[in-house]
Amino acid sequence: MTALPDPGSLGAWGLLFTSFVIGLSGAVMPGPVLAATVSHAARQGVAAGPLIVLGHAILEAALLTALVLGLGPLLTRASVAGVIGGAGALILVWLAWGMLRSLPRLTLAVEPGAMRASGPVRDGFLLSLANPYWSLWWATVGLSLTTMALETPLGWWGLGVFYVGHISSDLVWFWFVALVVAKGRRFINDKAYRWLVGCCAGFLVVFAVYFAWFAWDQLGAA
Repeated sequence: MTALPDPGSLGAWGLLFTSFVIGLSGAVMPGPVLAATVSHAARQGVAAGPLIVLGHAILEAALLTALVLGLGPLLTRASVAGVIGGAGALILVWLAWGMLRSLPRLTLAVEPGAMRASGPVRDGFLLSLANPYWSLWWATVGLSLTTMALETPLGWWGLGVFYVGHISSDLVWFWFVALVVAKGRRFINDKAYRWLVGCCAGFLVVFAVYFAWFAWDQLGAA
């Protein structure tokens, strides 16, 4: 296993590259945020990707601040992880139900004023919050990278460089996913679109069950 570079040897570009690559390795893994990006991009176009990331970035900025203030050890407790997992399962079920309920009236025909930022931004925030592995990643890997960033010669500026590199990886990946889905709209009709959204909703339900199992396991170990 390759060790992380010595923080003292990292400049701004080295820290930016490190945070980007490590962030990208997590962003490309399938998850609820990916399912939501596919769903919104099919309806709202390429802009859905950056809007999803905006909601995700707002939450991560808040968590990064909390980690710096000492929240990291609390998030690694089994009881806390279990509560996060349980709440996450409920949020995923709620979002999946909303998607399934809207299926009969879904259409790819975009009406004037129909594109609203609130949907994807909200989902980017809530789906990240719902994922217990997201908070655990930040409590472990994220906390380590935060510490590394602060120990570089850049000091507190290093924290900003780390955040920019990390969010850039999310932005690049989810923008790419949204671009692929949006450009494919010419090849799918409303029926295919409803099937796609239905599959995404089913994907969220699967993750809800997985998160519920995770919560049960963690609370049992607490």
